[in-house]
This record gives sequence, structure tokens and C-alpha cells, in this order.
Amino acid sequence: MPRKILVIEDDRDIARLVELHLRDLGCEVHMAHDGSVGLDQALSRTYDLIILDLMLPRMDGLEVCRRLRANPPYTPILMLTAKSSELDRVLGLEIGADDYLTKPFSIRELLARVKALFRRVESLGSLAHPEVRKTIRSGELMIDVEKRKVTLQGQSAELTAKEFDLLLQFALHPGRVYTRSQLLDLVWGYAHDGYEHTVNSHINRLRAKIEEDPARPRYILTVWGVGYKFAEPEGDGPR
Repeated sequence: MPRKILVIEDDRDIARLVELHLRDLGCEVHMAHDGSVGLDQALSRTYDLIILDLMLPRMDGLEVCRRLRANPPYTPILMLTAKSSELDRVLGLEIGADDYLTKPFSIRELLARVKALFRRVESLGSLAHPEVRKTIRSGELMIDVEKRKVTLQGQSAELTAKEFDLLLQFALHPGRVYTRSQLLDLVWGYAHDGYEHTVNSHINRLRAKIEEDPARPRYILTVWGVGYKFAEPEGDGPR
């Protein structure tokens, strides 16, 4: 069954080019050329991926992304932006985009990002099988895998998409040590050469949200000279 992709892009030449190459991958592609129409389409049916431009008429991509993340189901979002500042990219990721591409981009890179997102969804999709645990507990931290919700001492921790994926990668393999490069490949889905600082910044923000004392973390531990690991489960443990 072909994967369904919604492309929300107001530049019709770019949209058509993207559509042609996605169809070459065997995908079923739907189009929208402004944010309001794109949001309506995204909420009216299920897609495997949404490619979302940042600068759109009627409703910008950040607002579209924000509203999509407020409504189930969870659909991966690849954001396109003509802006080059790090602030714009980080803001998009913070509100829930799974990845981004800065215009102008090569079609080869676009397709690589799309394939990487599909691979990551497939790997996380294995969690839907009955024999795989649906809830992970470690001390006072609980991760609801299916609902992508995290609670600490019964209180909800509001994580971005990447923060949740990073935490889940750690929690599924407690005690395993990951280098920054491994985390980039596993969580972001492809190699970000020279972007190890991305891992550091995400871990710092994640610790600020789930650790009682981020300076003395209990869950995400630093392995000096190597990388990071998740502490061995406590209490009830994974199930």
C-alpha cells in the first residue's frame, strides 16, 4: 500500500517538483497551497508524512505544526524553510517538527530525509506489537509509548517530538551507552556531521523537564569521554 504524503507548499513549482519525485518513490501525494487548507486536509485524513513550508499564506507553517501537534494522531512533519537562522529552525523543532530542510535544497537530500523519517517510523512502529511493552517506568518517570506521553511524579512533562524520541531511545535500552554520533543517526535518522551540539542541547532541555536536579541527573547520565546512557530501571521496571 503506497505511503500517503501531504505537501503544504505555496510555491507551486517547488510543490510540483517535490510531488514528481515523491511519486517516483511510489508515494501517493496530496497537495495544499496555503496553511489553512493544508491544516484542514491534514486533520481530515491520515497521512504517513506531512511536508510543510514555513512561510505560507493565511496560516504560517509554525501555526499549522502547532495545531497538528495538538490533535491526534501523530504524523511526522518535515518542515521546509527559506530562513537560514538557527532560531527559526529550532523554533520549528521545538513545536513538534521532526526534521527540517532549508531552501534551496537538493531533491536528493529531500528524498534522503523522507526515507529516514519512514525508517524511524517503522522502527517505532514495532512497538505496536502486543508482545512489546507499552509503558516504560523508571522510578517516578513513566513513558506511555503509544500516546507519546511522559509523566513525572504524576505530572505531565511537555516534550517536543525529538525530545520524546530521544528519551524513548534511551529508555528502551537502559544501561546502553550511546555516542553523540549514534544518537544523531538513531533519533534524527541520518548523519548530521558536525552537529553533535544538537544532541547536547536536546539532552540539556530534556533533563530540565524530567530531572529534579538537572545538574545531578537521575535518568539520563553522562558517560564522560563517550556519551550518554539511561539509568537502569527502578521500581516496577519496564512492562
